[in-house]
Amino acid sequence: MKTEQQYFDEAISIQQYMDNMSTLKEDSFRIYDGFEVPMNDGFVALLKEKQPKILTITEDWCGDAMLNNPIIRRIAEAAGLDMRAVLRDADTDLIDRYLTNGGRAIPMYILLNESGHVIGKWGPRAPELQNIVVTKRATLPDKEDPTFEEAQKAIYAEIREENLTTKANWHYVYEDFKKHVTAALQS
Repeated sequence: MKTEQQYFDEAISIQQYMDNMSTLKEDSFRIYDGFEVPMNDGFVALLKEKQPKILTITEDWCGDAMLNNPIIRRIAEAAGLDMRAVLRDADTDLIDRYLTNGGRAIPMYILLNESGHVIGKWGPRAPELQNIVVTKRATLPDKEDPTFEEAQKAIYAEIREENLTTKANWHYVYEDFKKHVTAALQS
């Protein structure tokens, strides 16, 4: 069984990943171009000091990845961190170590120290965004309803648009990532 460090060593850079996206690429770059990392809260300084590596488990069709990857890439760049990406579906052994409620939810960010040991993780979404998703999903008809699939697509499109245009959602990602990573780096 491969270690997280071995996955990291074989992974591509987050820049290569985003440059090679075939789905949601334009939207990811809109967020990347629009997000500014706060430089006055001590988080970037902590990251520069501790230098964790970030292994990202992702897929380019994922709306959460569209939102999270560019924000976390900006954070990594501001701190000079090595952030790399692997595709969830290419080798499910890795994501199966980091299930969310029994599912292969992505994106997932695995923090590694200089020795390659896992020191923390974050993903797939900030709790405020999870609440939005749960609330919107609660309005869906039953899965057996003939309108379910169309209604679900409409809700996901609405969530994606909100994540693209609502900068408060970007802030939720930043703050929750900062909270979890800070705790991991200080323990």
